[in-house]
Amino acid sequence: MLRTALVTGSLIVTALLPQGSSGQGPLPARLADTGGGSQLITAVAPAPGSTTGRLTWWDRRAGRWYEAGSAPARFGANGLTEGSSRIQGTDTTPTGLYALPYAFGIRQAPAGTEYRYRRVTQHSWWCQDNASVSYNRWVEPLPADCAPGEAEHLVTYEKQYAHALLIAFNYDRPVRGRGAGIFLHVNGKGATAGCVSVPAGTMRAILRWAAPRRGPHIAIGTESGELAVTRY
Repeated sequence: MLRTALVTGSLIVTALLPQGSSGQGPLPARLADTGGGSQLITAVAPAPGSTTGRLTWWDRRAGRWYEAGSAPARFGANGLTEGSSRIQGTDTTPTGLYALPYAFGIRQAPAGTEYRYRRVTQHSWWCQDNASVSYNRWVEPLPADCAPGEAEHLVTYEKQYAHALLIAFNYDRPVRGRGAGIFLHVNGKGATAGCVSVPAGTMRAILRWAAPRRGPHIAIGTESGELAVTRY
């Protein structure tokens, strides 16, 4: 199960198991914070060093959580780490509870997608340059202050970014050096550089299921209880 510790400041660290919980019932029902909406995605690895795990998406109806689907997931090549202390370039997936601001992809949005969906073009980049004013942002074209070697040319990831959702890690108020470009996307050849990835069919299913009006979030953590889940 996922655990937490309380900190102060701009970060609110929320317990995945409320005090006195019996640990029974679906995972979202055992979380102290699910983002306030009626949809939730959980991405859970067996242990911090794991590169694989399980992604499940849930609906809340009439006060109860119901599983809508589940699939194998992949994580960073160096496992998972607490989101508030993650270091850029470590190939780790940040644990935490995050919003999902918008979807994007090289291919057309799956039929039924309600999310705002941004199509990738030859001019689409994700800036990861800590010196740029566009750090951790989609840019078109690549600005002069964002070095090409410090940015992802999105169109070159034809398989992974066929369809994706932005995970709002370090997004609203970016901290330089913490990390940029964390997405839920289609599987590549193996572990990711810090994103969460799933099979192509699963990614399409999630985009058809997710409804922004229902406030979906993603909770990333471990079964072993060695990592906290931080909500920004």
